[in-house]
Amino acid sequence: MQYRTLGRTGVQVSSLALGAMNFGKIGRTTQDEATAVVDAALEGGINLIDTADMYSGGESEEMVGKAIAGRRDDIVLATKAGMPMGDERNHQGSSRRWLVTELDNSLRRLGVDHVDLYQIHRWDPSTSDEETLSALTDLQRAGKIRYFGSSNFPAYRLVQAQWAARENHLSRYVTEQPSYSILQRGIESHVLPVSEQYGLGVLVWSPLASGWLSGAVREGQEITTSRSAFMPQRFDTAIPSNRAKLDAVEQLAEVADEAGLTMIQLALGFVTAHPAVTSALIGPRTLDHLHSQLAAADTVLSADVLDAIDAIVAPGTDLAPHEKNDTPPALLDPSLRRR
Repeated sequence: MQYRTLGRTGVQVSSLALGAMNFGKIGRTTQDEATAVVDAALEGGINLIDTADMYSGGESEEMVGKAIAGRRDDIVLATKAGMPMGDERNHQGSSRRWLVTELDNSLRRLGVDHVDLYQIHRWDPSTSDEETLSALTDLQRAGKIRYFGSSNFPAYRLVQAQWAARENHLSRYVTEQPSYSILQRGIESHVLPVSEQYGLGVLVWSPLASGWLSGAVREGQEITTSRSAFMPQRFDTAIPSNRAKLDAVEQLAEVADEAGLTMIQLALGFVTAHPAVTSALIGPRTLDHLHSQLAAADTVLSADVLDAIDAIVAPGTDLAPHEKNDTPPALLDPSLRRR
């Protein structure tokens, strides 16, 4: 396992981090299974665990808390808030009112008195940067969080937040958590350069592109991944963007074979090779999944392999732009671009 400094915090984290979204009903994972995955991940050198309040309605945080009991000090623990937690309209977003309440809820579910990294799950256009940053700064000063970061923020919002922190003498976001894979490289054009400029640690999620790069999706065979069961449109190869992904996967499989690598090693080795990336978040449902991903912990891709990947999916290109989570709201809601 490789270890890298998380932004400018001085905290050392593993280049592969454990994402806990599949713990609970989303991944149909029991507590015993989740604990076994955590045990094996820590044994394999992972020291960062990332979850969120909304994963399985809080169940993921509860499972993580039970799995790390007695060894919390050896783990860099991260969680997120901001996505809806129920039908109440104010149980979401990044207002002071909600963040102060929801952090206490997360600490209770996790069974800890602080988290190392508290992240805003999505940019909240209805709340000012000053409102959010002042609340997070106060929570940091109260000792309930050590650092805070953003997740799925567009590049221009990262810049705005950095300026808001400076102008209002508040603590700043020290990390960003974007989606990044060989098939979705758009952040190379904006988010990653901005992250480098401001010294942000970058924890990338979906490096296996929801299973497309796991080796389980190939031409001529039925797609049976867990994600395909509840996100069928993202795997329907009659859709042009999915067809483009499958064509790329077939070419990437040849590159991996020639280099003596698995598809997982190729995919994880690619995202961790970018100088702006600190860690790749893996989200295994089973021990088998975990072990196949841990096998990529020390993978270093040669320049020839990276050049071959660039020839298949050009730098800065998203093969499925509509699947991005940092799209400006006005592009999704017509009312926001019309007087």
